[in-house]
Amino acid sequence: MTTGPGAAIEPDLEAEARRLLAAISERGLSMRLIGGMAIKMVAGDRLDPAFERPIQDLDFVVSKRDRKDAQELLRAAGYVGHEQFNALNGARRLLYFDLANDRQVDVFVGSFQMCHALPLAERLDARDDTLPSADLVMTKLQIVELNTKDRGDLFALLGSVRPGELEVDRIASLAADDWGLHHTFELNLGRLREGLAELPVDADRKAAILTQLDAIDEAIRDVPKTRRWKVRARIGERKRWYDEPEEVDREV
Repeated sequence: MTTGPGAAIEPDLEAEARRLLAAISERGLSMRLIGGMAIKMVAGDRLDPAFERPIQDLDFVVSKRDRKDAQELLRAAGYVGHEQFNALNGARRLLYFDLANDRQVDVFVGSFQMCHALPLAERLDARDDTLPSADLVMTKLQIVELNTKDRGDLFALLGSVRPGELEVDRIASLAADDWGLHHTFELNLGRLREGLAELPVDADRKAAILTQLDAIDEAIRDVPKTRRWKVRARIGERKRWYDEPEEVDREV
């Protein structure tokens, strides 16, 4: 692979994502795609055109063991690291830039931490390109202030997964030990239901999405909760139950 800033980077972001995934596979790294591009790839030809959107950046999760190799791969692929951010935060998160196309690669190390922490590294070997659908759903469903883009990504994924494909038990198992995560999931499931009627898709697609929302809701409601969950539930919203995601300066 040619080295140096901007070297061999594909102008088309999906082609670039596939180029990086091929390099990841070649090196045998536990590093998988998440975010909007991952959802697009998982949905494939089942993605309803109504949910197509421009995707600006790429997001990955990498194991702690492969963090340094991932950094080497990105540098060799033509990306420039955010030196200050990576020096301060590299144990949990890395930022790299495609200067020629004004794009960013965000790499979460070991776990995914935004509004809530998700132990995604344990799922890195489930697929050879992205994380499984349930984990992709959770990366969006954990956002406390769900914006239009992220809501659309959730609708896109939930409307494209086949019956029985979404591992709702996986979602429920994490929610059962973390009241805050469970509460954010509940809030967002309600928001998604409220927005379902306005979606520019046919009745069958809406019904498919609703089926998935109901399945998640039932799973997180009925799963036995841990003592930790029950103790935190007594406090409820009197104490903030989520973290404020860090705003990152995109300047290199």
